[in-house]
Amino acid sequence: MTTNVETISKTCIAVRLRLLNRVVTNLYDDALRPLGLKVSQLNILVVTARLGLARPAKVCDLLHLDTSTLSRNIKPLQANGWLEVVPEEDARAQPFRLTAQGKQLIEKAVPAWEEAQRQATELLGRDGVAQLAKAAKKLRKPGVEI
Repeated sequence: MTTNVETISKTCIAVRLRLLNRVVTNLYDDALRPLGLKVSQLNILVVTARLGLARPAKVCDLLHLDTSTLSRNIKPLQANGWLEVVPEEDARAQPFRLTAQGKQLIEKAVPAWEEAQRQATELLGRDGVAQLAKAAKKLRKPGVEI
């Protein structure tokens, strides 16, 4: 058993990715905090901006989110006036779009995002960032690139 524990503890990709994810996410969240924003919410705003009219299923598909996570992240974005629901016949679909305030917020977030991006690049190194981009490219869905 000790050998299995040692193997897992020394080689588990998931553990290392989760650790990196927490550290890198904190860099972005710390930078965006003064704007009342988290990087997960900025991602949703950016994808929504790219789509124009965002359907929840499409956003979930692009960001690999479950519907409850998307819903939880959208609520404060709507409450702050950054996203608005677009009424449709099928009320279950609830597509949404960026508001003018949401567009302004993205622009206002750019310097903070750039600083976090710089810090993340410093942490991972240019080769690490390139490898990450290469791996993420394999996950891309046809259509909107995120």
